[in-house]
Amino acid sequence: MSIKINHVTKRYDRQLALNDVNLDIEKGRIVGLLGPNGAGKSTLMKIITCFIPQTEGTVSVEGFDTIDNPMEVRQRVGYLPEHNPLYLDMYVREYLEFVAGIHHITGKEAKNRIDEMIEKTGLTVEMRKKIGALSKGYRQRVGLAQAMMHNPSVLILDEPTSGLDPNQLIEIRGLITELGKEKTVLLSTHIMQEVEAMCPRIVIINKGVVVANDSVENIKMSVMHRKDASIEEVFQVLTK
Repeated sequence: MSIKINHVTKRYDRQLALNDVNLDIEKGRIVGLLGPNGAGKSTLMKIITCFIPQTEGTVSVEGFDTIDNPMEVRQRVGYLPEHNPLYLDMYVREYLEFVAGIHHITGKEAKNRIDEMIEKTGLTVEMRKKIGALSKGYRQRVGLAQAMMHNPSVLILDEPTSGLDPNQLIEIRGLITELGKEKTVLLSTHIMQEVEAMCPRIVIINKGVVVANDSVENIKMSVMHRKDASIEEVFQVLTK
């Protein structure tokens, strides 16, 4: 398994953010993570990426434990958080050079990798601008480029299409779909169409508990007993 989550619980003082979560994700899968605000999606992603520790349970990425081997995990994970942290005074290419340096990618390899990321994420026309001058959609593209800079085997994307216009949405969907052919991708979104467009499998969390974990079609049948049900209907039933 690419990601293994076993009996993970996370408490913030008296608040229970995650409650005995179990989840296995195979390599080369795109999995959509759904849930209402405050359900625990971002908390789970932060645990997988070693930003915060779980209170109980274990998490491993590509066979490395997030508590015992956090640096090994970080080397294999690319992360785009919900609130995309960027240095607004830096130029796009300058920022990506900075990110490459963090990952010890230098010289010709760095140039080639930055060129590839700029092209893949559609940043060519904006690469000489300061990040602070970019639209929200283009800032998301910069965030995706930094997440992929070190060619990680696992991508954790928290609301990756937030702020994109319809044309940008199609392009980024295509990019994520292509990445999912060779990488493990876990993405959260509030846009239900995103799930059906990109994610063969979905996980729905409500109040810190996994309430569904299967293909879109199977969940529709088990919850609504019909394949033509919308994912919105399923979501409403499972998150009441």
